[in-house]
Amino acid sequence: MTALRHVRHLPRQLPVLASLGSALLARGRAPRGSDADSARAESSRAEVVRTIAPLAPTLVRDYVAHVGGDPAAYRSALPPHLFAHWGLPLAARCLAGLPYPLARVINAGCRLDVRAPLPATQPLVARARLLSADDDGRRAALSIRVATGTRDVPDAVVATIRAFVPLAQAARENARATATPTRENAPPRAAIPYDATELARWQLERDAGLAFALLTGDFNPIHWLGRAATAAGFGGPILHGFSLFARAIEGVVRARFLVTSSRPATWDARFTRPLRLPANIALFAAGDDTWVGDARGGAPYMTLQHGDPPSSRLP
Repeated sequence: MTALRHVRHLPRQLPVLASLGSALLARGRAPRGSDADSARAESSRAEVVRTIAPLAPTLVRDYVAHVGGDPAAYRSALPPHLFAHWGLPLAARCLAGLPYPLARVINAGCRLDVRAPLPATQPLVARARLLSADDDGRRAALSIRVATGTRDVPDAVVATIRAFVPLAQAARENARATATPTRENAPPRAAIPYDATELARWQLERDAGLAFALLTGDFNPIHWLGRAATAAGFGGPILHGFSLFARAIEGVVRARFLVTSSRPATWDARFTRPLRLPANIALFAAGDDTWVGDARGGAPYMTLQHGDPPSSRLP
């Protein structure tokens, strides 16, 4: 079992789990009308700041190996996609005042701007802020910015997380529609090109979600508890979006760059459908476009674009 080897990291995740859980569950009665607008405005102004102590080298090594990277490449710098370990609890605190059932939040995508390395042996400062929160009555679209760096380079790694929350009156219907899209409700998805190059292939066990949770602290039960995932309309555990994101980044880096993924770069992912576990999937690429899916010609689970960040954003 994949997860058993990572149980030793559970004590390190308890503070992360407690912070994330309390933020997601602290809802109370949802405000309405002008009160809801005030809650959104207050959340958009608030910035949550936290100092991150250096992470245990064993945790970083196991995390990198789990997502397919080379642990030797991260002796002095943290993998930038590990931001989820400290960033998700901060993002949840930014959302805590909103009138939405945040326990149902679904990851829609992420843009990661890597402008400088994150030193592995220095304390880091992370800042999170809600950029936007809009709803159409059926679901709320959220955008959160999480910046991590040192005091000298505060925006070394900037993540913009895109998520949506099915609203109470349509939560079950939306979850089922996301899990099993129909011709009427499915968003348009381009198929993986037949001429795309296969860069990597992964055999994911059923407990891959629990393993990722033990390494990052994201214990959302839809990723590792069958009953919870089925109740949410997915039919079984689904892989974390950030796990797929990290695997794809490391797959591209190892296949094409042969250097660590802390190099200056921009990675922009869109999650197009849930990935049920267990699974046998591959990473395909054509130019700067990348897809994760079952086979060429099929619908992807995630699309990923990468490139160099604009020079004006470099520190």
